[in-house]
Amino acid sequence: MFQTFEQAQKYVKDYSIEMIDLKFCDLWGRWHHLTIPAGQFEPELMDTGVGFDGSAVGLKSVKAGDMILVPDLGTGFMDPFWDGPTLSFICTTLEADTHAVFENDPRNIAIRAEEYLKSTGIADESRWGPEYEFYVFDRVSYEYGINRAYYEIFSAEADWNSAQGGHGHYIPAHGGYHAIPPKDALYKLRTEISRRLETMGVPVKYHHHEVGGPGQCEIETPMMGLMAAGDATMIIKYVTKMVAHVHGQTATFMPKPLYGEAGSGMHFHQHLFRKNKNVFYDAKGYGCLSQEALYYIGGMLAHGPALLAITNPSTNSYRRLVPGFEAPVNAFFSLGNRSAAVRIPKYANQPDSARMEFRPPDATGNVYLMLAAMLMAGLDGIKNKIDPTAAGFGPIDQNIFAWTDEQRAEIKAFPSSLNEALRAIEADHDFLTAGGVFTEELIKQWVDYKRHQEYYAVRNRPHPYEMSLYFDV
Repeated sequence: MFQTFEQAQKYVKDYSIEMIDLKFCDLWGRWHHLTIPAGQFEPELMDTGVGFDGSAVGLKSVKAGDMILVPDLGTGFMDPFWDGPTLSFICTTLEADTHAVFENDPRNIAIRAEEYLKSTGIADESRWGPEYEFYVFDRVSYEYGINRAYYEIFSAEADWNSAQGGHGHYIPAHGGYHAIPPKDALYKLRTEISRRLETMGVPVKYHHHEVGGPGQCEIETPMMGLMAAGDATMIIKYVTKMVAHVHGQTATFMPKPLYGEAGSGMHFHQHLFRKNKNVFYDAKGYGCLSQEALYYIGGMLAHGPALLAITNPSTNSYRRLVPGFEAPVNAFFSLGNRSAAVRIPKYANQPDSARMEFRPPDATGNVYLMLAAMLMAGLDGIKNKIDPTAAGFGPIDQNIFAWTDEQRAEIKAFPSSLNEALRAIEADHDFLTAGGVFTEELIKQWVDYKRHQEYYAVRNRPHPYEMSLYFDV
C-alpha cells in the first residue's frame, strides 16, 4: 500500500487514523497482533520496532526470546473490524540486539525461496492461486479432560435438522456443491467476505458453496506472486473468521471437522515465469505443459511424503487424506483427475495460464513455509531432471478408486499420519535447505513440536468411539 514511511504517515493524518495494528505470524501459521496509538507511528518505529517475546509464539527459545516487530509498509490495509479507524500492517520480525531479520521468520523464509528461484536462472517469478475451503457453522462446543471428551457442531444448513421441522431446504451430505439459495444460506456471508477482501486489496475470483452440506464454502483468488499469496492467505482467513463472528457464526479451516463429510483443503495452483513468459507452457506437451513443468511435478511428487510435513502438518490433516474422497492419497499426476496429488487443469491450456495444481495441502500449515517448501521441491525436480513418468508417478487419467487393491498398491502412497510425514521430512529435507532457504534448526524444531505437542497428544488420548468399540470387553 505504501512505498515510503512518509506516504504512510501522511495517510494516517489524512484519514484521521486512531490506531496502528501490527500483525505477525508465529511459526505454526497463526496471526498475532499488538496495537499502538497513531501518535506512536513515527519514523523511529522503522528502526527501533516494537519489542515482543518471540519464545511465546515458537520463534525463539525462552532464554533468548526478545525480538522486535517492524511493519512492512507495502502490506498496509484498513482493518474494517475496528470501531475507530485502524491501519494494519503485516510485520517482519527482527533480532532485538542486531536488528537483523530473524533467520527463521516464516515470511523471511518465503522471501529466501523466491531469491533462490532467481539464483537458479530457471525463472524470476512464481505465481500462485490458492483455493480456500472452509466451513461456517452456527456454533460449536467441545471439551476434553481426564474423564470426558466431547464435541458438537451445529449447522442450520445440515439435513440432520430436517426432523425438527422448518423450511425444508436442507443440504444432504455431500450435496452442497454450487448449491443455490435457499439451500445455500451462506451466499450473503460469502459476498460480505469477498466485498471486504476487495476493499482491503485482496482480489476475489469467485465464491460458492462447496460439497460439504453443513456449511462448506470456497473462495478463490486470481494467480498472484508468492509473497502476495502468503499475505492474502492470512488476510482471507482473518476476514472469513471475523465476518462470521460478527454475524454470530463461526468459521473454521480445519481439514476434517465432520465425520463422513467432505474435508477442507487448500489446493495450490502454481507456475513459473521468466521475463514474463510462462516457463510451464508447451502447446505440444502433456496438458500443454513444458518439460520443465513436468520435472517440477516430478520434484513435488518425489518429495511429496516430506512435503506433507509442512503442507499437512496436523493430526486432523490425515482425517481428510483418506481413500474414497477427492482428497489425494497417492503420488501421481493427471490431466483433470481430482483424485490425483497433482492435477493439470484442462481449462488452463493457454500460454499465460498453463499450470499445475498440488491438491494435498490444507490450511493447518504456515502458509509462508508451505509456499517455500512447494517451490523448493519443484525446483529440485527441475534441477535434477526428475521425470515423473520415469519415476512411476503417472500420468494416470482414470478413477483409481475403481481399481482393485492390487492395482492401487502399485502407486506410491502418501503418508497416512502426521508421524509418517514427520519421519519422511527427517529423512528427506536437503531440497529444503538448498541455498540456505530452510535451516536445519527450524526443521528439527518443527518436527519436535509437531510430534510431541500434537501427534502424541492426540495419539495418547482415548477416543470417544473407542468406548463403543471396546468398553464391554
